[in-house]
Amino acid sequence: MSTTPHPHPPHHEPDAPRDLVGIGIGPFNLSLAALAQPLAGLDTVFYDQRPSFAWHPGLLIEGSRVQVPFLADLVTLADPASPWSFLSHLKARDRLFPFYFAERFHIERAEYDGYCRWVADSLPGLHFGHQVDAVRWNPERDVFEVDFTQLDADGEAEALGRTYTRNVVLGIGTEPYVPEPLKPLAEAPGVPVVHAADYLAHREALLRAGHVTVIGSGQSGAEIFLDLLRARPAAREKLHWLGRTDAFAPMEYSKLGLEHFTPDYTRYFHALPEGVRDRLVAGQWQLHKGIDADTVAAIHDELYHRTLHGGWPDVVLTPGVRVRTAGRIATTKVELHLEHVQQDTRSRLTTDAVVLATGYRERPLDHLLAGLEPYLRRDNRERPRVDGQFRLTLDPAVSGSGCHIYVQNAERHSHGVGAPDLGLAAWRSAMILNSLTGEETYRLPTRTAFTTFGLDQSQQPPWIPQARQAQVLTPLADGR
Repeated sequence: MSTTPHPHPPHHEPDAPRDLVGIGIGPFNLSLAALAQPLAGLDTVFYDQRPSFAWHPGLLIEGSRVQVPFLADLVTLADPASPWSFLSHLKARDRLFPFYFAERFHIERAEYDGYCRWVADSLPGLHFGHQVDAVRWNPERDVFEVDFTQLDADGEAEALGRTYTRNVVLGIGTEPYVPEPLKPLAEAPGVPVVHAADYLAHREALLRAGHVTVIGSGQSGAEIFLDLLRARPAAREKLHWLGRTDAFAPMEYSKLGLEHFTPDYTRYFHALPEGVRDRLVAGQWQLHKGIDADTVAAIHDELYHRTLHGGWPDVVLTPGVRVRTAGRIATTKVELHLEHVQQDTRSRLTTDAVVLATGYRERPLDHLLAGLEPYLRRDNRERPRVDGQFRLTLDPAVSGSGCHIYVQNAERHSHGVGAPDLGLAAWRSAMILNSLTGEETYRLPTRTAFTTFGLDQSQQPPWIPQARQAQVLTPLADGR
C-alpha cells in the first residue's frame, strides 16, 4: 500500500483504552510503529526505558556491515512506498546519488543505526525514558493495564503512570549472554573481561593490553578479532581467538539456504510438533550464527599479508574449545581453563584481557508478565505458546474479548531462526497490524520461496482471502 505521513495522531483521552501499546523500541517495534503510523484512527504508543534509540552501539565497528541487504529495512518488504524506508532516509539526507554510485547492497552498521535514529526521531508516539513495570488484565474493563515509570535524564524515577490498551506488543529484545564460568570475572569491577556488546567503549584499553583473547566464533567475534588484528603491530599481535564450534565456519548464504528466512519457512516451522522444532533450532546455528564470508576472507587476507616478509603472525585461532573455568592471576591477568572437545584434552591460557563474543539471549518475559501468569498458556518446556499471528496464547477469558499480546523476537522456539532476522521485520509487523485491525491492511504475498518445505501445504493462514490461496498438495492416506 502507498502511504503518506499522518501529521496528527488520534486524540487520546487519558482513561480511554488504546489500540496498541508497544513495550521496547528496538528495530522490530520501530518497524511496527512506522507501519502503524499512517493508519488513520489507530491509537498507538510505544515505551522504552533508554533515553534514546540505540542499536548495538558497542558493535558499530568502522567498516562492519549489516548482514542483510538494505531492502530489509523497517518497512520496504511490506510497503515499498512507505515514507520511512531507507531510501527515503537517504533522500532526506541528500545522499541518494552517492549511495547509487557506491553500488552497495549491504550497508554499514553505523548507517543502519543512523537510519533507525532518523525514523525514531520523526515518528510520533514513541516515548523514551519510560520503563514499563507491569502488564495486568483488568476483567472489569476487558483491557490490559500497563504501569510505567517515567525516568529523568539520569535514569532515576521521576513519575509513575498507567495506560490502558486492548493490545500489547512485546519487543524488549535480547541481552548479552555471559557463560557461567566467566560471570564472576565479567561482573567484577576492574577485571578486563568485557562482553562484545561493550567492545567500542573498551577498545582503547584492549589495544593497550599485552595479550587479548576473543571468545566466540560468530560474526561479532570475527569482526572484533579482525579489528584488533589490524590495529596491532606485525609479529607482536598477541591474540587468541577461541570458539566452541568445530570450525570458524561461514554463514549459510546460498540463495536457497536463505529461504529459511522467508514467511513460507516460518509458517512451515510453526506447524511442526514442538519436539521437532526444538531439534531443528539446535542444529541450525550456521544459518544465523556463522561468519560472513567477506569477513572470513578479510581475516585470512590480513594474516596472509603479515607473512610476506617471513615468519607467522603471533596469533592463535582454535575452534572446538570450551572454557571450563576462569580466574584471576594477581590483579591484572586472567587464567582460562580450556577443554578441546574433539581431542579430550585440557590446558590453561593466561591473558591480559578477554572479549566475550558469546552472543545474546532473549530477555525473559516472566517478570514483565507476572500479573498475567494465570492467563498464560505454556508449552512442555514452560515457554509461552505463540500462535501463527505472533500472539501469546491466553485464556479465552482474555483472547475471547478480542485483546491480545503480540511478541517480536521472543518466538524462536515457535517460529524458528527467522525470529531475530531483520529481513522479516516488516513482514511480521504487517502481520501483526493485519491481525490487530482484522483486515488486510497490508497485502502480503502468499508465497515467498521456491522451496516447498513440506508435503502438506494445506495450512493456509486464515487472513489470506480464499481467492488468493494457492493450490495445495493432498497427502496420500498412507503418508507416501
